[in-house]
Amino acid sequence: MPSIAITQPYEAVYIVDATLGDEQTGAITPKSKTLIETGGGAVDKIDIWERRKLAYEIKKQLKGIYMYWQYLGTSGMVEEIERNLRMLDTVIRYYTVRVDEDVVPDARPSTVDDDTFAKAASTIPDEEELVTGAVTSRFRDDDDDDDEFDPDLEEAALAVGTDKVEE
Repeated sequence: MPSIAITQPYEAVYIVDATLGDEQTGAITPKSKTLIETGGGAVDKIDIWERRKLAYEIKKQLKGIYMYWQYLGTSGMVEEIERNLRMLDTVIRYYTVRVDEDVVPDARPSTVDDDTFAKAASTIPDEEELVTGAVTSRFRDDDDDDDEFDPDLEEAALAVGTDKVEE
């Protein structure tokens, strides 16, 4: 009689190099999903927390993309996932914790579908990119007519401001 592996819920956070493109960042998601599913587990939730400044420098990086996973699996599966993450140069830090014990996998419905995996492959700009304007074209409006500089309007605005100060 084969032994039945006990499935337990885990949470994992991966910090990925922030200088990577969406393709390279998105390549981590399917690999981890495949490892979980072939090991008899199930992915419950995937969330990208965005590009953030790290609390301290890790592997000469000051920013990272945080990826949050909830999944059901065995301890051997966690070891295999972490072994694969260790081999990836794009992952600068990872951490996995067991959330609960002795869970029936069929009792927990998964909220992960193909759209969730597609969203996990793209990131949003961090606060520095938003302030400096170094945002890629997919986050900008294509309507550039409103953004043009009009010197006459600026002079009129300055004149109005000057009149109020003189009064």
